[in-house]
Amino acid sequence: MSYKGIKDKVAIVTGAGEGIGYAVAQLLAANGAKVVLNDIDGNKANQTASKINLIDPDMCLPFAGDAGKVSVINEMVDFALSNFGKVNFVVPNAGITLFGDFLEFTPDSFQKVIDLNLQGAFFLAQRAAKEMIKRGDRGSMVFMSSQVGIQAYQHLTAYGMTKAALRMMAKNLAYVLGKHKITVNTVAPGATLTERTAKEQPNYEGIWGKLNPNERVGTPEDIAKTVLFLLSEDASHINGQTIPVDGGWTVGGKYPEDL
Repeated sequence: MSYKGIKDKVAIVTGAGEGIGYAVAQLLAANGAKVVLNDIDGNKANQTASKINLIDPDMCLPFAGDAGKVSVINEMVDFALSNFGKVNFVVPNAGITLFGDFLEFTPDSFQKVIDLNLQGAFFLAQRAAKEMIKRGDRGSMVFMSSQVGIQAYQHLTAYGMTKAALRMMAKNLAYVLGKHKITVNTVAPGATLTERTAKEQPNYEGIWGKLNPNERVGTPEDIAKTVLFLLSEDASHINGQTIPVDGGWTVGGKYPEDL
């Protein structure tokens, strides 16, 4: 599958050592974009970038660091500029899911979720927007929300709050940045089978396959294809929107306790 307006662009994708972020970075490179691939695990970032570079050498450069820290964000954008000369796309995919009873959730856990899921996305978008405006190029950002940023889910109050906030941030930035030819949208993945989710819940695929109206779980590629569409010129008139990629769960799905 090819997407207009991706070739020769430069993208930053955070939390891309595996799962959805990796699928996004891989699809970007396959369509001719240069990619700065971030992961907090340096070994994982290096290994994943090497796999992507099998497509075409030097398409992907790894950058290790905590994408929730503003200092790391600035270093990462500087790295992209020094190696590729510009930034056209950002996908702040890095995030943390911390389950916990609302009545027992700790300030430390709350801050961890806020710092990575919200602060990281906010300040990466801010720094990248400044660079896009400076160059006068068309730019695009896609935030990574969640189905639980649309519908309530037990034990994910803090996480769900951050994912709902990303949807509102996209709306605000679409309004603020639209005049600079920068689009900002959000993808809200549903249950998606990744290395992480497979560890979090035994029989993840079997359980969620019964809960989703289309009777299967999502794949990282399902999400990546939607992200690439929103980054592409084909979606240049879509701005400030959220697209759930959840098999219909947010309109008619069930909860695990319903089984």
